[in-house]
Amino acid sequence: MKLTDALNRRYATKAFDATKKLPEAVVEQLFALLRLSPSSTNIQPWHFIVASTEQGKARLAKGAGGSYSYNESKILNASHVVLFCARTQVDEAHLQNVLAAEERDGRFTAKPEVKIAAHNTRLAYLNEHKYIKKDVPHWLEKQVYLNMGSFLLGAALLEIDAVPLEGLDQAILDAEFDLNSFDLTAVTAVALGYRADSDFNAGLPKSRLAVDDIFTLI
Repeated sequence: MKLTDALNRRYATKAFDATKKLPEAVVEQLFALLRLSPSSTNIQPWHFIVASTEQGKARLAKGAGGSYSYNESKILNASHVVLFCARTQVDEAHLQNVLAAEERDGRFTAKPEVKIAAHNTRLAYLNEHKYIKKDVPHWLEKQVYLNMGSFLLGAALLEIDAVPLEGLDQAILDAEFDLNSFDLTAVTAVALGYRADSDFNAGLPKSRLAVDDIFTLI
């Protein structure tokens, strides 16, 4: 599928067909999208809870109560739901885990001194956000949104319907999955599957600001 075709086909799915499930081969590609997403300095400050069973989706749906109840059916009827979690801090253990993965994957074989440079660069950015900008959680959360953007595009290219779900009670989900104990917090979720015939949003035209409104060519 051409990129522009995928972009025009993609929309915020409001109703999923609960009888249709994603094939396992497609799910594997979705996992690759999540794992291979870029992040600042390759810091990878995320964790993903993927619900595909009725029990799993019911647990995630606990975050869609009260004023967020309009999202409950999307979670329960989707084939899969991904809860995007961000690290609340980056400790030395995480930094060493990333560095070890890079070494395992062969990024330092040509020039071993690159390993030290990679670590020092990552640490420098982290310290800038910790001590100067004082916005580490916000910086890490931005990496999660970067991941979600590429995830939604990838799902569209796979001809999967999806909807991002910010309308969730993060505190409830943090407690449900004991996320804070792992220095994690719930950020947002994406429900995936195949649109239902009753989805009113499927047939509406896409609307975006005009080219002249959003581009400055220099």
